[in-house]
Amino acid sequence: MKRHYIYLTILVFLLSYGRSSAQSSFKIAKLKYGGGGDWYANKTALPNLIKFCNAQMKMNIYPEEDVVEVGSSDIFQYPFVHMTGHGNVVFTDSEAKNLRNYLLSGGFLHIDDNYGLDKFIRREMKKVFPELTFIELPYNHPVYHQKYNFPNGLPKVHLHDEKPPQGFGLIYQGRLVCFYSYESDLGNGWEDQSVYNDPEEKRQEALRMGANLLDYALTVF
Repeated sequence: MKRHYIYLTILVFLLSYGRSSAQSSFKIAKLKYGGGGDWYANKTALPNLIKFCNAQMKMNIYPEEDVVEVGSSDIFQYPFVHMTGHGNVVFTDSEAKNLRNYLLSGGFLHIDDNYGLDKFIRREMKKVFPELTFIELPYNHPVYHQKYNFPNGLPKVHLHDEKPPQGFGLIYQGRLVCFYSYESDLGNGWEDQSVYNDPEEKRQEALRMGANLLDYALTVF
């Protein structure tokens, strides 16, 4: 039933993709998790990404994000789920199983390290996919060449440790089910300009990369 539900959600998107309509065709969500980390960070990020995708790619997404818990059956309503934060993450066994079922059923998870998430999310995603390891995606991967072309991979929005940005993936049976952006800070780039005063060029780069992720998640499954 869950597998059919997520495929139905994506099918509805595909039927409405590229059309204009008074009614939004689908929603995307931010992931709420336990462990004490600030899952709620970047409050204006997803609404701005949605606005960009609706304007530039005619995606027809509901203008406000939903919030969904890791262990909730509601997660199967969303073809794209975004996760962010700076601190600790803990998935219970049942939550890890639910997230795995969601991803195997056609869902897509974007994890964005907002600085300080790395060691926690790598540990917890091993609960979800003990047989998989994050691999750095090559620059020719389709996720970098959907609507917008990123020949050098992820844009660098904020310096943090001044490491190069890296895009990692979990690939199950040939399908990218989870994209992890590290040392890039895409979510901060999606925020209102007044939050960080980032140059508009940086914000647009971040939004275009976010649009690529959504486009990939919604058309490759």
